[in-house]
Amino acid sequence: MSCRLCRLCEKATRAVPGEGNPQAEVLFIGEAPGKNEDLSGKPFVGAAGKFLDEMLASINMEREDVFITNIVKHRPPGNRDPKEDEIETCFPYLDQQIQAIRPLLIITLGRHAMNRFLPGFQISKVHGQAKRVQSIFSSKQVIYPLYHPASALYNGSLRPVILQDMKKIPRLLQKLKKEQEG
Repeated sequence: MSCRLCRLCEKATRAVPGEGNPQAEVLFIGEAPGKNEDLSGKPFVGAAGKFLDEMLASINMEREDVFITNIVKHRPPGNRDPKEDEIETCFPYLDQQIQAIRPLLIITLGRHAMNRFLPGFQISKVHGQAKRVQSIFSSKQVIYPLYHPASALYNGSLRPVILQDMKKIPRLLQKLKKEQEG
């Protein structure tokens, strides 16, 4: 909450570290806090957050079932995209969150979050496809990229695509749980 390691803290009202279930099987990672998040200190509370709630409800989940955070923890000025050095500076915090929560599934929301885990991929080509990557736990971590909920607000044709990608999550979680047990 008191991080001063990069320039993002200079104009932000407060840090938005994330919230949710610390034992969640699913970790959602967005890009950066927006204006409403900066004011409240909570992730995804604006219009994109309302759609995220709808996305969760479509698979019988609630915010209390998951953990939600962002790649960077302070709002970039003017709602610009986070810069690479800001992402790098903030990543140790996200890394600590991942280590503490140990989710079965990391769902990235948008291209900036996806690129942190799946560099070189295009969201338009890999959304809704689970990818295994080397994780911080020296095992494979499953990353599931989705379009950012805000993208559906700007491009209505993405709404059904995002909801269809969400519908794959329960089966994917079931498969991951079986792998973990076996």
